[in-house]
Amino acid sequence: MGDLVTARLVLHPMTVGEAERLVAGEQDNGARWAPGYPAAGDVSAARRFLGTCASTGDPNPFGTYEVRRREDGRAIGGVDFHGPADANGSVTIGYGLIPSVRGKGYASEALRGLLSLARAHGVARVRGDADHDNIASQHVMAAAGMRPVGADDRVRYFEIAWSDATPAVRGA
Repeated sequence: MGDLVTARLVLHPMTVGEAERLVAGEQDNGARWAPGYPAAGDVSAARRFLGTCASTGDPNPFGTYEVRRREDGRAIGGVDFHGPADANGSVTIGYGLIPSVRGKGYASEALRGLLSLARAHGVARVRGDADHDNIASQHVMAAAGMRPVGADDRVRYFEIAWSDATPAVRGA
């Protein structure tokens, strides 16, 4: 699977080697990390990706993507699927950017790219959540087309669903 390119970003599907280096905090020769990258969420996503690869194999296209700015190629965060589609064709997503680039629309752009990828691969529903006090993340999901669908004492839940999803991924 190749890079997914949006107007200002490149969503680069992480490889096992890249995830291992990210967890270790070691840039490879070609990596260009913006100051502050990787953040704790990026490391956590890379660990989850490595765990998935070890237990069930590479989940791509439903893996972890490094978010890079097209203008300079620097990694500024990540977006990921928390696993492949379930039997109902649903996936859960996560995302995060380093603080210095927040508020510029990058997160919504990256999430729209990931949603487009999900839809193109037959996903019927994408879910996400944000803490009640994380208004910025709630705005990101809304700007990407997701809608609030509920809440509990900790988080607010969002989702987007497509009725024209192909059943090919269901049960994958």
